[in-house]
Amino acid sequence: MRRAFRLACLGTGRASPNPLVGAVVVRDGRIVGQGTHTYAGRHHAERIALDQAGEAARGADLYVTLEPCSHHRRTPPCAEAVAAAGIRRVVCGMVDPNPLVSGRGIEYLRQRGIAVELAPDPGPFERLNRAFVKHITRRRPWVVLKAALSLDGRIAPAAGPARWITGESARAAAHGLRYRCDAILAGIGTVLADDPALTCRYKRPRPAPLHRVVLDAALRIPLESRLVRTAAEHPLEIFCAARADAERQHALEARGVKVTPLPGGEAPEARLPLDLVLERLGAEQVTSVLVEGGREVLTEFVRQGLADEGHFFLAPKLYGGGGLPLLGDLGATTADGCPRLEVPQVRRLGPDLLIQAFFPPAG
Repeated sequence: MRRAFRLACLGTGRASPNPLVGAVVVRDGRIVGQGTHTYAGRHHAERIALDQAGEAARGADLYVTLEPCSHHRRTPPCAEAVAAAGIRRVVCGMVDPNPLVSGRGIEYLRQRGIAVELAPDPGPFERLNRAFVKHITRRRPWVVLKAALSLDGRIAPAAGPARWITGESARAAAHGLRYRCDAILAGIGTVLADDPALTCRYKRPRPAPLHRVVLDAALRIPLESRLVRTAAEHPLEIFCAARADAERQHALEARGVKVTPLPGGEAPEARLPLDLVLERLGAEQVTSVLVEGGREVLTEFVRQGLADEGHFFLAPKLYGGGGLPLLGDLGATTADGCPRLEVPQVRRLGPDLLIQAFFPPAG
């Protein structure tokens, strides 16, 4: 199962919107087949492992991180392939949370005389597929906040440019986050201040490219910005207010930008409803979104309880009271009312620190 888990991890950044799955076929104590699911539309991990094993799969054991699917979609059901291959026993890391599958794959196998066991601790497998689980059960993407800041919690000095707060190792890790997520989101303030490209330096070997998203209620994004100039090459979606300027919208669409008006206030400058933004992204098969700012956008995701995970890169610098704080007012007036994060990992990245944290579940 540890090997199957490691194989599943190889699908990171490549399998979405499908889950990360690894499979290992073992016969007489020897691995005869193994597989990783890479991206939607190709064979699943179980089928790859079974094909590799061939006739050696008869009477063998299959170890797989997720319950084999039992429904017809882009590929035939894996449960049918497992039964046809003559597997005698299946060990699953977790039950598939997809309502179309949940328990049906296991039942299908047991009805055909195949012994099925579940891992005693599904936790590691559920954490591995946290984005898939949230998307398939709530139809919303897993939300990851990312920020680079000084040791005293400032994301920019009082004057002058904020680039670069952290070193090269931390910036490489940030691009690793972009590789892992389906979409990257920024507010119009960050776009106007930094003119970012919001692309990933690492090649993404799957059909769906990185989905770039901008929150821009009044459609203030410059037509000559790097985001708009590269819209034909890298998908760009801008969420705006329903009453945003129609001519501006047409000009952006003529350059290949997808403009999505949202209800929420009479004026174009009104704050966009983030929950509706997440719903729309979920409907577009975005299972995870990396929120890179700016300060107002990060604050709203935290204040509204919409953030799931955070990656905070701390540089050994002190900007002092004149610097721009990471977050604005969260509405908490006491220590007990502040969000308390779980921090499973702190890593050293050259001179910087990376704090990985998880927010409490909504509600």
